[in-house]
Amino acid sequence: MMIRKAVTKEVKSIHKLLVHYAGKGALLPRSLSELYDHLRDLFVLVDGSDHEEVFGVCALGVCWEELAEIRSLAVAETYHGEGFGRQLVERCLEEAGELGLSRIFALTYVPKFFEKMGFQEIDKSILPHKIWADCLKCPKFPDCDEIAMMLDLS
Repeated sequence: MMIRKAVTKEVKSIHKLLVHYAGKGALLPRSLSELYDHLRDLFVLVDGSDHEEVFGVCALGVCWEELAEIRSLAVAETYHGEGFGRQLVERCLEEAGELGLSRIFALTYVPKFFEKMGFQEIDKSILPHKIWADCLKCPKFPDCDEIAMMLDLS
């Protein structure tokens, strides 16, 4: 298994994985169009073959000068517990450092996962209003029950 940047031929497989978890209410659904628009944000877990099947995905979305979001983190259930989610987030954090970003946040239902990576729970109200654009598309808006987590890279 390897983690690398996503390519266009994998978008449909990424979409399928995200739809699966969005159907469970575990993350925000993403349209095919949105995935193509944000292709450069996406890291994928693949088996190294040319089959176009994606077994994990995670995105780093730049929000502001020093702020980015970890989003759309999903790993196929058959690979849960093998550390791939952590590896996907770590790759996003590496890129965040390369881009000069100092604060990374995530909105999650699994705060313990992010706590183990050094993130700390924060009040959502301290996040800039710009990040709430995605929330308007969420079926749970305005009654969001996700937990906001922040990591300071500086």
